[in-house]
Amino acid sequence: MSTALVLLTVGLTLFIAGCWVALNIRGAAASLERRAAANAELTMHARGDLGPARRVASAGFYRFLGTVIALCGTVLTLGGLLESL
Repeated sequence: MSTALVLLTVGLTLFIAGCWVALNIRGAAASLERRAAANAELTMHARGDLGPARRVASAGFYRFLGTVIALCGTVLTLGGLLESL
């Protein structure tokens, strides 16, 4: 398998996944925020701490991470295109 094909595949996958979260398609960023809050609450209950769970990350933070991942996917895709030339 050539390097160009791997870079193109991984780059496009990262680009699509990053854009999905960055653009909050079907509430992806909000869903990640709710999931992180639920996991933090379950972890605290497992330790015996029954207080309120602290907020781990907001939907805006997940959208920022999605943007960074999409940009990294763009760089890998362009690298794959240059490699194939």
